[in-house]
Amino acid sequence: MRQPPVNRIARDAIKAWKIAAAIVVGVFWLITIAFLILAYMFEFSYWFGTVAIVISGLSTFFFVFLLPKLRWRRWRYEVFEQEIYIQHGILIVSRTLVPMIRVQHVDTKQGPILKKYKLASVEISTAATTHEIPALVEEDASDLRDRISALARVDEDDV
Repeated sequence: MRQPPVNRIARDAIKAWKIAAAIVVGVFWLITIAFLILAYMFEFSYWFGTVAIVISGLSTFFFVFLLPKLRWRRWRYEVFEQEIYIQHGILIVSRTLVPMIRVQHVDTKQGPILKKYKLASVEISTAATTHEIPALVEEDASDLRDRISALARVDEDDV
């Protein structure tokens, strides 16, 4: 069996993922609060409100505090001359090899949360799929994009 890839994504990815998760979980909390207000106004059983609070609390713990750290630990990548090796996943670890000859184009993307931490993601597109290496330092993402592009072009010329 092949060794896992050696390169990690930026440590600030944890902070960026926590912020993104907090925004989503914040919507769940707003729905929970609205549900509690409706339960109070229409005199529903308080069990519904209690269950909603417990679910929101557990989802906050899981998605904001636990999942980003686990996700960061598993994300690895490595670029070889002939292929790109990507590993990610928490319960189910996915190991993907993308042949350089199949790479059609490479992009970097950066949303507002990644921009705050000076991070960017690299998207590798083939004819069938798109693969992403998330949350790299901006300079590293740019260098990786250029390197993959050059290697893919070299492979194309050799054929």
